[in-house]
Amino acid sequence: MRAQAVVHLDFPSQKQSKIMLKALRPETRTMSTRRSRVYIEGRGKTLIIRFEAEDTSALRASINSFLRWVFLTKTVLKSVDKLQFADK
Repeated sequence: MRAQAVVHLDFPSQKQSKIMLKALRPETRTMSTRRSRVYIEGRGKTLIIRFEAEDTSALRASINSFLRWVFLTKTVLKSVDKLQFADK
């Protein structure tokens, strides 16, 4: 059975969306399994991630991985912003 999902993530600014796109794009090119494929694109402040997999287990694994990377990248961005304001 084929499985697919599309996730739309809205960011406060287009700059943050572009940063996230650049951070995640390499992961779409080096997938660790052949059971799933991920496509990513940016549209303004929105990041669109499309998942395609051979089955629901592979789909779930791909979605979980990418959402963890999104959370991690957002955490890093917040930390960098705090450091920049602390230096001023």
